[in-house]
Amino acid sequence: MSLSDYITLGRSGLRVSPICLGTMTFGTEWGWGSDVPTSNRILETYLEQGGNFIDTANMYTKGHSEKIIGDFFHDQPRKRDRAVIATKFLGGMFRGDPNGGGAHRKSMMTAVEHSLRRLQTDYIDLYWMHFWDPFTPIEETMRGLDDLVSSGKVRYIGFSDTPAWKCAQAQTIAHFRGWAPLIALQIEYSLIERTVEGELVPMALEMGLGITPWSPLKGGVLSGKYSRADAGKPPAAGSRGSWVYNVLTDRNVAIIDACAAVAKEAGATIAEVALAWLARKPGVQSIIIGARTLEQLEANCRSAKVALTEAHMRRLDEVSKPTLNFPYDFVTHFVVDTTQNGAKINGRPSNPWNLAPATDAELW
Repeated sequence: MSLSDYITLGRSGLRVSPICLGTMTFGTEWGWGSDVPTSNRILETYLEQGGNFIDTANMYTKGHSEKIIGDFFHDQPRKRDRAVIATKFLGGMFRGDPNGGGAHRKSMMTAVEHSLRRLQTDYIDLYWMHFWDPFTPIEETMRGLDDLVSSGKVRYIGFSDTPAWKCAQAQTIAHFRGWAPLIALQIEYSLIERTVEGELVPMALEMGLGITPWSPLKGGVLSGKYSRADAGKPPAAGSRGSWVYNVLTDRNVAIIDACAAVAKEAGATIAEVALAWLARKPGVQSIIIGARTLEQLEANCRSAKVALTEAHMRRLDEVSKPTLNFPYDFVTHFVVDTTQNGAKINGRPSNPWNLAPATDAELW
């Protein structure tokens, strides 16, 4: 697989690369990230390798991320229509202004104009609701997004970091009223963060949403920089601090160990293995990778060429198995046996239920 092995996103005809370039690292306004020349080199290299899917947000580096992307394509206008540019709204950009952020019409209509200005484009290919706004009725949000699609300022819409029930509600309303539907879902998903498999992933599969995971390396924990030897150590001065070391639990260290073993067998790195595993999970269509340096971009893109065996996938699945909310495990195990009662359906086996009649003579 390569960056130019494009896939249609969700239940749409929009073609995107299997690896999406995340640009939260574009700009240094947050005290870290890439300067403008480095950001431009990363963009250029990604496009040269066949990538076409670029993800940003109005709030990233105080708007500078969008501006860097806009300046890049302004100087190379022929490349704009070949790229799929996604950005997000919802984050409050004006301190103290109650309407400066949110998923309501006033905020949304203002946000899209500022994003179009910074991106220096007439349209946004994919417009994400960045996260759930519990104060705004979902009908207002979906009608506003439909208006943006109808106006031509937005081509497609998606949700990020929103509960499964709210996504399902929004999609159902959109279909019922003939509004533009959601085509994609952006969620945190990795070998370490798999709880999304309980509700969000099945919902996306059922509702026609292509999954675009963010933080696929769990903030660098699966980058290969950390090992069992780092667990329990106090953070070094100038490091990422206690956050990374708090994530180095017994379970997560075991996941890193398994990735290292698979990487050795597959001739890959730990990061490449983690990304290759995620690429094969149901519903995952384009993985969002962040790159602060050109080397990080090239290293992450190599994961597209890593081939994991079924044995590798099973090993990684087992070591990272999550604990999911009720009723997922109940339905997965107990209900399967009680309903299938020893039968195999759609390739899924079951065990006979010991409380069910074993023969017709036992039936009342």
